[in-house]
Amino acid sequence: MNGKDSILNGKTALGIELGSTRIKGVLIDLSGQVLAVGIHDWENSFIDNIWTYGIDEIHAGVRSCYRSLREEVEKKYDVQLQKIGSIGISAMMHGYMALDEEGKQIAPFQTWRNTNTQKAADALTDLFQFNIPLRWSVAHLYQRILDQEEHVKRLSYVSTLSGYIHWKLTGEKVIGVGDAAGMFPIDSDTCDYDEKMVQKFNYLIEKYEYSWKLRDIFPKVLVAGEHAGFLTKEGAAFLDETGNLEPGIPMCPPEGDAGTGMTATNSVAPRTGNVSAGTSIFAMIVLEKQLRNVYREIDMVTTPSGFPCAMSHANNGTSDLNAWVGLFEEFAKLMGYKTNIGELFTKLYTNSLSGDPDCGGLLSYGYFSGENITMINEGRLAFLRTPESHFTLANFMKTHLYTSLGAVKLGLDILMEDEKVEVDRIMGHGGLFKTKNVGQRYLAAAVGAPVTVMDTASEGGAWGIALLAAYSMDKRENEKLEDYLENRVFGNLTGKTVQPCEEDKKGFNLFMTRYKAGLEIEKKAIEVMDW
Repeated sequence: MNGKDSILNGKTALGIELGSTRIKGVLIDLSGQVLAVGIHDWENSFIDNIWTYGIDEIHAGVRSCYRSLREEVEKKYDVQLQKIGSIGISAMMHGYMALDEEGKQIAPFQTWRNTNTQKAADALTDLFQFNIPLRWSVAHLYQRILDQEEHVKRLSYVSTLSGYIHWKLTGEKVIGVGDAAGMFPIDSDTCDYDEKMVQKFNYLIEKYEYSWKLRDIFPKVLVAGEHAGFLTKEGAAFLDETGNLEPGIPMCPPEGDAGTGMTATNSVAPRTGNVSAGTSIFAMIVLEKQLRNVYREIDMVTTPSGFPCAMSHANNGTSDLNAWVGLFEEFAKLMGYKTNIGELFTKLYTNSLSGDPDCGGLLSYGYFSGENITMINEGRLAFLRTPESHFTLANFMKTHLYTSLGAVKLGLDILMEDEKVEVDRIMGHGGLFKTKNVGQRYLAAAVGAPVTVMDTASEGGAWGIALLAAYSMDKRENEKLEDYLENRVFGNLTGKTVQPCEEDKKGFNLFMTRYKAGLEIEKKAIEVMDW
């Protein structure tokens, strides 16, 4: 069946993912082939010391993304998009979206980037004996309780961004287990919130005499393949301003960008892993068993099917790197050169390969926001060198590429060296890998293992949630997600694998020695630069 026939017959799946800098929609056929893509670019705002997106901005962005995709379908296939086999919504994990019983937002949306929950995260980690990162939804909720914010007593629903959009489209207060694992600890045996920890939390807040308990306000947890509601008439009107999109479309459980990243890289089975590298960078390793110890640097989450998964999540990835490339673009314009930003990234990234293995003694910290892994709760950007440093353009770019992997490397070292976690393959996806053989090569040096980037990697998590939507409507009886991906999707796809080079590994480790030593300087910078 060709693309036009798939669209006309509704043999398609649509995934929409709300990322940090882009909302992306991907329409696929049931074999996973991309038929059309829609895009809406946006940026978070820092308002009253909170990283956020306005509710109107969220709504307009989703509509704009769908409009872009719908127009591409009309242009490529000369048909109107009316029937879709299944839809899935994904978004940045964690954070805090709070609604009252009328469905009105009653507190600013707080994204994963916020690190204003230290007291709550520490208290809950101690209570549960389970690492609760600062960005988790339950940490945000408890911090709001500790701060005695008035809206808490009026809470009716607390969710992530994906859960919120899914509710807008279906009226269902549900969430995929992978995204739920960034809200509250999950019991992988039941694929639900850990009941013992739920009871501990309810007892902890009993003295405040709220009318609700945790399960009353958190979404119901579902696993991949389960039915998660239908697109309502109101949901269809919300998504498609033309009124052509038909309601009644089944929807899969909403997921977080970690779960869709795992899906998009076929990394949902034990002993597989992936690294998603963009505005934030996180490494996910699917475990054969739970970790022996609790680490503040490591999140314990799950795959969309509920397998335990260890995550090394760095808040800061390529934001500072992107800003430097923007500066070079500004310089080129000043000199009268017409530049294409994509070509500029490619040339600067590729030129970094000629730099010294250890970046010539240069060091930088791209902490655009606070960094949970290194326990630095405020953003500070720094570039450091000594008179003896080999200050070249290649080393400068290589330094910023290396440092974008620096914090996540600290978490991976815990898994590989302390916990002896074994992994058969690492898949890379995200903006860092768009320039061939650069980010992929540096990641291989960082993890000391082969790294594969699929030809589909540029479609990212939006393609991943589209695959989850396709799986929910087209899975065979007793067919597991990992089997569906391995046999029916990825068997026909191609990619490139890069082996770690000994010189690169040695150079990266030398850079990391400086990176660790310089963290005290970075912490001091918060005190010195507190203007």
